[in-house]
This record gives sequence, C-alpha cells and structure tokens, in this order.
Amino acid sequence: MTKLQRVKDIIIALILAFFALGMIFAPQDNYIVLLYIIAAWMSVQGISTIFYYFTMARYMVGGKVSLYTGVILLDFGLLTFSLTNVPYIYILLYLVGMLGFSGAVRILRTLETKKNGSKHWKLKLFHGVVDILMAVFCIINIKFSGATVMVFGFSVLYSSIMRIITACRKSTLVVIE
Repeated sequence: MTKLQRVKDIIIALILAFFALGMIFAPQDNYIVLLYIIAAWMSVQGISTIFYYFTMARYMVGGKVSLYTGVILLDFGLLTFSLTNVPYIYILLYLVGMLGFSGAVRILRTLETKKNGSKHWKLKLFHGVVDILMAVFCIINIKFSGATVMVFGFSVLYSSIMRIITACRKSTLVVIE
C-alpha cells in the first residue's frame, strides 16, 4: 500500500467515523437516511463490480463470480431503495441478515487464512465476531426502532476504526524473482 493510499484510507475512515457518530447520537432522525445510504452503497458497489467485470474480470479465471456479485449487489441496492415505506422491523431484520452473513463469512475466511499461515488472523476474527454480536444485539432490541440506526452507526464506526488500523499497519511485500 502506498503512502497516498494510506492517507486516502485514513481520510475516508475519519469521514465515516464522523458520519457514524451522527447516526449514533440522533438515531430517530436518521432512519430514512440510513436506508438511502445502504441502498446507494450497494447500488454503486454493484455497478462498479459489473463495470469491473466488463473491463477486466471477464478475461480472468472465475471472472463470472464478479458479474454475479455485482448483479446481486445492484438488486439488493434497488430493493433497499424501495423499502422506505416498510416498517422498521423489516429493515432491522435486513440489517441482522447483512451483519450475520458478513460476520460468518469473515470468520470462515479468517479460519482459512489462519490455516494458510497468516499472522494477521486475530484482528479479522475479532471483526467477524463483533459483526455477529451486533446482529445478536439487533435481535435483542428488536422492539426499539432506533436500534437499527444505532447498530448501523456502531458498525460503521467500528469499520472505520478497523480501516485506520489496517492503513497504519505495515504491509508485507512479496518479491518474485
């Protein structure tokens, strides 16, 4: 990672942390904003992944996976745009599913990384466990409508802290001769 990429990651993480603190301290006011942010993020991520497929990945081994991922993300993003009039409990269940699934995938990938001999597996495992714990917290506080926004805010804050830690960590360089 170059110094410019590190600075860019730290700036993005600080902006996300500022945004997350706003979500945490005013959960009732930011419910619709939360929906639009999740929808916009998924839609943009899906479009960029589809663009990546058509520019590079279609020539790579396993490139169709990026096409499928992009289409699924775009579909979930468009679905989320349509959920503005749905009761908050469905959005909370949607967030629980996203957090639980991403936490489980992160834990499984961490176990595979540990098996391959990486020394940075503990922090990634902790990130996966925190995602699952946030999903459990959502289920426990399912009656409170502000829980959705607060959990999302804590999730974004935690991800921004992890992004800063990753940006400040020395990266190993592999040289093939």
